[in-house]
Amino acid sequence: MLHIWGRLSSINVRKVVWTAQELGLTLQRTDAGGQFGLVKDADFLRLNPNGLVPLIQDETTTLWESNVIVRYLCAQHAAGTLYPEPLVARFEAEKWMDWQQTTLNPAGRGAFFQWVRTPAEQRNPAVIAQSTAATEALMGLLDHHLAQHRYLTGEVFTMADIPVACEVHRWFALPQPRPHWPHLERWYARVRARPATSGVLDIALS
Repeated sequence: MLHIWGRLSSINVRKVVWTAQELGLTLQRTDAGGQFGLVKDADFLRLNPNGLVPLIQDETTTLWESNVIVRYLCAQHAAGTLYPEPLVARFEAEKWMDWQQTTLNPAGRGAFFQWVRTPAEQRNPAVIAQSTAATEALMGLLDHHLAQHRYLTGEVFTMADIPVACEVHRWFALPQPRPHWPHLERWYARVRARPATSGVLDIALS
């Protein structure tokens, strides 16, 4: 049994839930963070001193940090498929996972928080505009890459596609106009059609 702590409104929790479903794992999820609290409780902080979600526990391991959890689960249960075994292929996947966390997510965070978690009367159009300009440039980079690749690392779906697709899901769902990115949209439709995305890429932002 895999125990996941975290609310599904968190993009980082969605990555982990999708991965677990992709792998066919039996899981238990406890809502935590945001309106559910728990993350500042002493028991939680003993497991994750950052006080953030997601957190996982299985029979042998307690882990936090979403992309690390995705790597761990894929390495444990899907070595050679979702977790590429050839060194170059593995680090190609690692590259895109790090890019999602260090580049794409910070770019889009401003617009997401303004549109979804800020009351309308308090929204700052300048923050939205700055975030949109930064993010659409990165979406253009993705579109160019996916013009030449079926998935992020080539012809097969790997762990790299999960974090980036969660980020694209969040961006595409914002209530604002956006450019047409044909290759990116084709990839996203292909990924979203996977059964394991149910309950992850089909939920409203909050």
